[in-house]
Amino acid sequence: MVEKMKTEKKKLLIYAHYYIPDVASTGQIIKELAEGMRQAFDITVICVVPSYTGKVPEEYKTKMFYKQEINGIKIIRIRVPEFSKINKISRIKNILAYFFGALIATFRVGKMDYVYSISQPPILGGLIGVWGKWMKNAKYIYNIQDFNPEQTMAIGYSKNKLILKAMIWFDKFSCKRADKVIVVGRDMVETLTGRFKGSKVPHHAFINNWIDEKEIYPLTADNEKVVAFKKKYGLENKFNIMYSGNIGLYYDLENLMGIIKQFKDEKEIVFTFVGEGSVRDKLVLYKEKHELNNVVFIPYQNKDDLIYSLNAGNVHWVVNAKGIRGVSVPSKLYGVMAAGKPVLGVLEKGSEARLIIEETGCGYVTEPEDYEGVKEIIKKYIDLRNDSMLEDMGRYGREYLVKNLTKDVSVKKYVKEITG
Repeated sequence: MVEKMKTEKKKLLIYAHYYIPDVASTGQIIKELAEGMRQAFDITVICVVPSYTGKVPEEYKTKMFYKQEINGIKIIRIRVPEFSKINKISRIKNILAYFFGALIATFRVGKMDYVYSISQPPILGGLIGVWGKWMKNAKYIYNIQDFNPEQTMAIGYSKNKLILKAMIWFDKFSCKRADKVIVVGRDMVETLTGRFKGSKVPHHAFINNWIDEKEIYPLTADNEKVVAFKKKYGLENKFNIMYSGNIGLYYDLENLMGIIKQFKDEKEIVFTFVGEGSVRDKLVLYKEKHELNNVVFIPYQNKDDLIYSLNAGNVHWVVNAKGIRGVSVPSKLYGVMAAGKPVLGVLEKGSEARLIIEETGCGYVTEPEDYEGVKEIIKKYIDLRNDSMLEDMGRYGREYLVKNLTKDVSVKKYVKEITG
């Protein structure tokens, strides 16, 4: 009995808005993190029922909570109302249902040694973690994937000063109550310390996000499934400049369409957008209005098929809107590097993603809103489309990722920071 007590694993409660099978990037990160840490901890995840697209499957519409176990991780799922990504009110209802559901679900788990939450949904993710810390008398780790309200302010999503002031107060409150804050970019360390000028900065650490390099890796152009993907969407014999991921508010995609429009007569070039998001419909309307026949929209790909869609691109966009430096790191960069593809970066100087691109030489990058610079990079890639230099750039990114940005590297850092 004494020996059993010695070897019993510490219990870790994770609050995650989304978890597999949802395709949200944070859901994938949390899944890999949880499964990577299961040798160190006995883990329970509190999350929503599968609903990232806005729809809830019929089998999750009858109860408030659903218990599952996936790959050794215990899960409590919260039923939430369906929502539309373009309807603010429905999104708010959905998020609040998760927030209050998570508070209640906390009573459905036993003693916990550690509580971990991420900054999703904005502000509320941190507050849920504080609640878990208090209810379970546990050490609290707050993982900030995106700083808010800084992100909200950067894109002008809200200009209500009272609301923004309240948001910053509550998130600083969560940071101060956390035993440790973990951020995912060097530039985000600056933002955290800047928030607490003149006062004590919370204990913090920096750990990059990652990609599983064993699941996403370079494939040859004649790979059967890559060829099938290209054929399905009419991409054969085209130089494919791809955007893969959330087609949302934080990437200035509507203005970048104006640059793409200038290449509408380039018959051998295709611009593809793979994914869904709140501005996708606007981009589709722009394409139709301006008859951009070399722009293709492709649905989200299942995780198992992501390797083929990423390898179907010759060059990949990695972009952020102006003002996102120090606020968020586009995780799509890691997938592009894992697939060994060059990057077309539109990122602010000093931002984590841009630092990585510049340090590795895996792509060309310019500032957000430098549309002439974006145009010149596209031209440069078109001129190089048959040059081995593109393969070299992709290889540089892949080699750096395998050494520094793998799941195993980051998961070990998380275990150390949580227990340390």
